[in-house]
Amino acid sequence: MLKIVIATKNAGKISEIQSIINNSDLKNMVETETLLYYPGIPEIVEDGNTFSENAAKKARTVAKFTGHIAVADDSGLEVDALNGAPGVYSARFAGEGATDADNITKLMELLKGTPPEKRGARFVCAIAIATPAGDVSLAEGECSGFIAEEARGTSGFGYDPVFTVPQYEKTFAELGSDIKNRISHRAAALGKLYHILEEVVRQKC
Repeated sequence: MLKIVIATKNAGKISEIQSIINNSDLKNMVETETLLYYPGIPEIVEDGNTFSENAAKKARTVAKFTGHIAVADDSGLEVDALNGAPGVYSARFAGEGATDADNITKLMELLKGTPPEKRGARFVCAIAIATPAGDVSLAEGECSGFIAEEARGTSGFGYDPVFTVPQYEKTFAELGSDIKNRISHRAAALGKLYHILEEVVRQKC
C-alpha cells in the first residue's frame, strides 16, 4: 500500500481527513500516517498570508522530509463582523498557546451585542497535496453559516461549538462527524483535489 502522510498533529484534523479518505475508493490503496510518526521533522512556521500559502508550505516540507506524498491543511474561521478575522490566525486568535475554549471566549466577547443578521461567517480550508519531487496541487473549500450566541454541542474541535449551519440549524459540534465530514470546508477542498490524489496514488501503486 502507498503511504500518505497527513501533515498535522491536530487530532481533529487527522480524524476528519482519515475519515474522508477511508470513505473513498482509495481506502484499500493507501496507508495514512501523521506527523506524530515523525518527531524529528523541523517545526514548520505558518507565516503565510493565506490559507493556501500555509498549506503548500506544510505539504512541500513534509513530503521532502518523509519521502512520501503529503496532504496538508490550513483552515480557519472568517467572521463578517470582524472583517474576516480571525482568518489565518484562527488557531492562535487568543494568543500563542491558546486553547479552543480561549479562542471561542475571545470571539464571543468581540461579537457581544452583535445582532443575528450580522453574525455571518464561513469556515475556509486550503488543502495541498505534495510529492517528494516538489509538485504541489492546491484547492480551497468553504462552508458558510453564522456564529451562534452561545456554544452548543460536544463533537468536533476548534470553533465547531459556535459555528451554526443554517440548513440544519445546528452547530458543527451538534451535527456530529458523519454529517460534518460530508458538508465541511475540509471535505469540499479535499473533494476538489480527490481526482489528483487518486491519479498520484494510482501512478505510484
